[in-house]
Amino acid sequence: MYNKFINNYFIVLFSFFPISIILGSTISLINILLIDLSFLFLIFYIREFSFLKNKAVKYLFLLYFYLLFNSLISIDPTEGIYRNFGFIRIIILFVAVNYFFNQKFFFDKVFFIWLIIIFFVSIDIFLESYTGRNMLGYGELYGRRVVSFFKDEPIVGGYINAFYLILIGFLYNKFTTQHKNKILLLSIFFLFAIFLTGERSNLIKAFLGIVSFYAFFKEYKLKYKITFIVIGLIFFISIILNSQYFKLRYVNQVKSLLTQNTIYFDIYKSGYQVFKNNMFFGVGNKNYRVATCVKLDEKNISKNKYVCSNHPHQIYVELLSEHGLFGSIFILFIFYKLIFSKFISNLNRINYIQIGSLTYIFFTFTPLIPSGSFFNDYGITLFGFNIAIFFASNPEMNIFSINKRK
Repeated sequence: MYNKFINNYFIVLFSFFPISIILGSTISLINILLIDLSFLFLIFYIREFSFLKNKAVKYLFLLYFYLLFNSLISIDPTEGIYRNFGFIRIIILFVAVNYFFNQKFFFDKVFFIWLIIIFFVSIDIFLESYTGRNMLGYGELYGRRVVSFFKDEPIVGGYINAFYLILIGFLYNKFTTQHKNKILLLSIFFLFAIFLTGERSNLIKAFLGIVSFYAFFKEYKLKYKITFIVIGLIFFISIILNSQYFKLRYVNQVKSLLTQNTIYFDIYKSGYQVFKNNMFFGVGNKNYRVATCVKLDEKNISKNKYVCSNHPHQIYVELLSEHGLFGSIFILFIFYKLIFSKFISNLNRINYIQIGSLTYIFFTFTPLIPSGSFFNDYGITLFGFNIAIFFASNPEMNIFSINKRK
């Protein structure tokens, strides 16, 4: 009875995870803290600490200690201290996901609930794209840009992108032989929903992600995969060319970005200038805004070619400007050891859920295209969640199943 209550309690908390992100950073943080604190209480109660010996956990703690060090050397330590100190919640979440998703019944229940939520949000995207309003009446702040349940932020495409290939991978793991074509259509449905949001960067990542995902898919022959990609491209291009809004969003504005001195390139150059002036350790996590908006007067901002902004809007520029060469190399090394070296060494045992999470992780680091702030609550939550699923979904890599075998 006690174990059943504990499992049901955590099923509710994990099932609420995608909804909490929609409801905002405060609700998402509360949900994660409930998972983390409840899990800490559980592991102290059952005295299960073997995970501390796991290499993946050690790498995450190395990253955490670096972030604390980064706070100490920031130009304004108070600006990024909560973000850096709070990274511990992502580590505990990583361990908790591995612990509970090591149980198949838990895994299946939560993933089916997530699938329903993401499908429902995608339906809402279609509705808002057609009517101009979502189910709750949101949608007027960004014109034709779709916000769905996020109300005042056009980020729903990135939200769907963080979940949909994991869920497609889950369905393929369970129903590969019986329903593979239906699952393929569902993956196209999610991709089309991202397309309708008008989020260019997330569409590029999602498209590259789905192509990479099916490149690993063994049940379709190569000629079928190529046909699928060609037909998909023709379909999307025809929609773009026959819609004034999508033509503006995906053709004219992209052409403008590539041929003119746009605000994005100005911010990139500003971020590079911040990096040049703070080459080894950067200005500190969340301190780009301080360097370009607060610490300098108007004359010095002009002299240093700084553009005032919350962050540089590109992941590599952000890493270099806020963490310098030392910090950027260290962070990328940690992620390589944590994820990509694991992928290479376990290539023959990787399942479709892991491929789904890996494509999201990999294309987070796409060069040049704009991105949100990597270490903000929204970005690091989705990224950390994908890393946790990458490990948890495979018994050969789950940190608790490994410890049991040892």
